[in-house]
Amino acid sequence: MKILLIKCLEDPFSTNPIHPPLGLQYLAASLEKNGHEVEIIDLRVEKNWRKTLKNSVLSTNIVGLNVQTQNLKYVLAVSNIIKELDPYIPLVIGGPHCIFSQFKSLNDIPNADISVTGEGEHVINDIVRFFQGFKKLSDINGIYYREKGRIKKGKPLKIIKNLDSINFPARHLVEKYDYGKINNFHMFKPKLTAMITSRGCPYKCNFCTRYNNIIKDWSFRQRSAENVVKEIIEIDEKYRSVIIVDDNFLVDKSRAHKIFDELIKVGTKIHLLIEGARVDSAERSLYLKMKKANVKYIGFGIESGNQDVLDFYNKEFRLYQAWKAVLLSRHMGFRTNATFIIGGPIEKEKQINETIDFACSLPLDAAIFFPFYYAWHSSLWYDAVKNKKICKNQLSVLAEKRQGLGNFNAEELWGYVRKAYRHFYLRPSYILDQIYQALLKRDLNLLTNGMRVINRF
Repeated sequence: MKILLIKCLEDPFSTNPIHPPLGLQYLAASLEKNGHEVEIIDLRVEKNWRKTLKNSVLSTNIVGLNVQTQNLKYVLAVSNIIKELDPYIPLVIGGPHCIFSQFKSLNDIPNADISVTGEGEHVINDIVRFFQGFKKLSDINGIYYREKGRIKKGKPLKIIKNLDSINFPARHLVEKYDYGKINNFHMFKPKLTAMITSRGCPYKCNFCTRYNNIIKDWSFRQRSAENVVKEIIEIDEKYRSVIIVDDNFLVDKSRAHKIFDELIKVGTKIHLLIEGARVDSAERSLYLKMKKANVKYIGFGIESGNQDVLDFYNKEFRLYQAWKAVLLSRHMGFRTNATFIIGGPIEKEKQINETIDFACSLPLDAAIFFPFYYAWHSSLWYDAVKNKKICKNQLSVLAEKRQGLGNFNAEELWGYVRKAYRHFYLRPSYILDQIYQALLKRDLNLLTNGMRVINRF
């Protein structure tokens, strides 16, 4: 059979580079192994996505749509177009929204026939077998489905315990696209791909949406160092950059040392971009190996410049560790980025200003500031629901004073966010430093993008 997998549109404002849809590539690899023909279209980067969508839908047997809560309205619109093109084509949805929403996801996307509520590498093949007439939906693990106007549940979800058993992503299906851009500007050396070496997170930051709160037995799992190195060697030469999208790639230092030792031994040339790392993972011996293995970028979730706020978030690190990580990264020549949250539930103006000042004191190449939201199924969201400050159907709620969720109203929160961006990016010392770094590395990308970010505020 031919299966079409679609990465849907997203909010056009983003401070993160677009990278390949790894989840769909993993599904595609599993389907191809079982003899099926697969096409992936990424509507985020299609020049004429309506025409591409029409041509692809009319030449396939099954359509799969990735659904995230923040792009729900776009998925709904695309699903309407799909059913207008072919009212009888099976439409399968999956992704984070389907995991958190479970039963409700089929109500949110009325055109969908089946919703996958967890890891889909094995499930997707069972769904295809159903459409081939070889399996019953009621016997498939981890799905909800429609039957005679009712929504029913399949068998319980099964967690994939051995991540090494999963096929590497089907990267050839998205080679037609150019990834790694912000505002149509390359952030890293093209050609760029992405990879993930673990699933889940061993930490429990209470502002973070967690699958553990929904899926029983969901735990932090990681691939072996040998399996990770094997994939990097496979994509070396063909790609010039790979962004590693783990929540915490360096959390297991022993594994990290093994990975970088082997990459240095092999002599891979591909640039490694680490999207997520904890500041308390920074150590000189490891970072020296990272430099030798061609790590060029590292992103940190620092979140606050006030220790009381960090403790409230359950971040489990000290401010001096953030200092150490960023300074060590600069010494190694890595590009650095960090995220900061503005206006958390206990924050007052003093703590917000401390966060802005702390961000400005670090030799970061980029910083992302955003107001605090009670994220769906985070620990703080559950507390707010329990205290009847948030309704269960409110997915992401700003820490508004008027709802008793914070100390500032929406206008004030966004005002502080704008202040943070201005203070960070318009500092003479920052501008001079970025000019120096750009000339030193012969790369104006980061400086140019920083100016484009500040122009939005």
